[in-house]
Amino acid sequence: AMQAHPQEAGVQEEGCRALGNVCFGSDAAAFARKQRAAVAGAIEAIVAAMRAHPQVQKMVCRALVNVCFGTDGAALARKQ
Repeated sequence: AMQAHPQEAGVQEEGCRALGNVCFGSDAAAFARKQRAAVAGAIEAIVAAMRAHPQVQKMVCRALVNVCFGTDGAALARKQ
């Protein structure tokens, strides 16, 4: 939805909210979800939302934190 509607701030905000919720957590399942989201382009979609819609910064930050959180090798790569 975020890629299909890049000019819709509400879609971007709710997309970031969804990504943040899906990627929340610190157990093995959460880390797997974070990695799958990153591979699917979540980080790029979040950054695009941030650039296009400054008014959604709070949700963008929450999504980025949740997608990138972790100390394993995959998390370190997501932070690059």
